[in-house]
Amino acid sequence: MAAVDDVQRRSGATGLEVTIAEAPLDASMPRRRHHRVRLIIMPLGMLALLGALWGGLVRLGWPVPSAPALAEFHGPLMVAGFLGTVIGLERAVALGRLWTYAAPLASSLGAVALAAGAPGGPWLMTLGSAVMVLVFAEILKRQMALFTIVMALGAASWLAGHVLWLAGWPIHRVVFWWAGFLVLTIAGERLELTRLLRFGAKSHAVLLVTLIALLVGLALTSIAPDPGVRLTGVALMTLAVWLGIFDIARRTVWTSGLTRFIAVALLSGYVWLGVAGLLALCSGQVSAGRQYDAIVHALFLGFVFSMIFGHAPIIFPAVLGLGLTYRPTFYLHLGLLHASLALRVFGDLVPWLSGRQWGGLLNSLAIVIFFANTAYGVLGPRPLR
Repeated sequence: MAAVDDVQRRSGATGLEVTIAEAPLDASMPRRRHHRVRLIIMPLGMLALLGALWGGLVRLGWPVPSAPALAEFHGPLMVAGFLGTVIGLERAVALGRLWTYAAPLASSLGAVALAAGAPGGPWLMTLGSAVMVLVFAEILKRQMALFTIVMALGAASWLAGHVLWLAGWPIHRVVFWWAGFLVLTIAGERLELTRLLRFGAKSHAVLLVTLIALLVGLALTSIAPDPGVRLTGVALMTLAVWLGIFDIARRTVWTSGLTRFIAVALLSGYVWLGVAGLLALCSGQVSAGRQYDAIVHALFLGFVFSMIFGHAPIIFPAVLGLGLTYRPTFYLHLGLLHASLALRVFGDLVPWLSGRQWGGLLNSLAIVIFFANTAYGVLGPRPLR
């Protein structure tokens, strides 16, 4: 069981454990300066998340004070301003090079500019994604492996989406490029673990074909949007099945404590990845409305935030240098996320406006409870041993 727990701890970290182990950090780096940079960037990412949540409530029609910029840029604030910042910060901490912090700093400052209605927000976010590509070039220099290549392709997907956005493409035409960034990043991290479990060549071949289909689907969304979205949907469904079958979480879900919580978060996230793929396959290219809402939130909330909820007890201490104690109350925000998202997607598909609105409000509440639980895990009393 100890060996399984060790693998699970590795599975919840950055996905770069082997890379960093084989290429040690520069021992002379100014660690205190790096820590100060993290403490500046992380609050900016949190502000971007709060702005995205507020803008989402405005878009759903809740009677909150109007915030046109937050509503208009709800997606970029969430994907680049928060998720991109957190992932970029994680990579910078893993590599230990001061210049790598430029990626999360630029994306977070871009979010602040967007929220404030100031010029330059999209340019700063594009700069952040470009630096992220350079970060992965450095990672590939340290270790050229399939899982690092997959994550590097994710960073390239993020940059491609931003470049198209700068070129004037509407967000609904670039959102799958941004989704590719997150999906490929997570897939790369999980793929790294298959080396520890030593799965056969056939399972890896299936994964490789699936990832190629995903990349082709993303490319097609730019020239033939409808078939591109449908092919992307097929790839997402296949990837969800692959992860559900081969991920170590299938074994660790039968353990206890933090190990089980991480596994439950991962496996439930894979269900939403499959749902998003199915909806994309059935709907094809849609620019707005109920089907679009269901697809993007099944993917970005159901899948991505499940990964965040599961990995946070390991990633946040590593990034911020703070201890965090697992508590059973973590299941509260995870369960609320899934229940409220099911209500929202059901409201989208029926259609049922009240279900969609209440589901969206409770989605935001689940994220707020997540941060409250995380703070309690850091600041609350430690259990007696």
